Amino acid sequence: MDDQVFLKQYFERYRQGLFETDVTEQLIAFRDCALEVKKRGSKLIFAGNGASAAISSHCAVDYTKQAQVRAINFNEADLITCFANDYGYEHWVAKAIEHYSDPGDVVVLISSSGRSPNMVRAAEYSRQAGHIVVTFTGQAPDNPLKALGDINFWVDSKAYNIVESIHQIWLLTICDMLVGDAEYSVS
Repeated sequence: MDDQVFLKQYFERYRQGLFETDVTEQLIAFRDCALEVKKRGSKLIFAGNGASAAISSHCAVDYTKQAQVRAINFNEADLITCFANDYGYEHWVAKAIEHYSDPGDVVVLISSSGRSPNMVRAAEYSRQAGHIVVTFTGQAPDNPLKALGDINFWVDSKAYNIVESIHQIWLLTICDMLVGDAEYSVS
């Protein structure tokens, strides 16, 4: 396949994911949820693996700094390895939420497949603890993480890079909705 054809097909997949999936209701619901978090002095807790962990870190900083909604993530190597060693990799995120969450917090879980066992266990724990769960998934529409969410964002793609990039666009769109502008000073 030549480069022109590849790029045309590749960006068509992005266009479909971004513009043929109407997530307006979810964007507004999560924005409103974040406003409630801010109002009651709670926090957003972001978690993901791999690129989704990087997105979690980016969002935790932007939501806190730009949107003035307190947010955290669990991407410290010592936390991950300690909790994974003590509780098992499938349970470390749930245990981190157990130790670091407070009533009224909202848990945002990002998994391209929606099948990451540690994210699914985190959602199960969060629901049991009474937290609102927001999920960002892709691939199969009936994935187990999406089934556990209160607000769900789903990308109809099996391509990790496309799913992850669209998740980040949606998450930063919500941050911009909270700020009230798409172009603003970051200082």
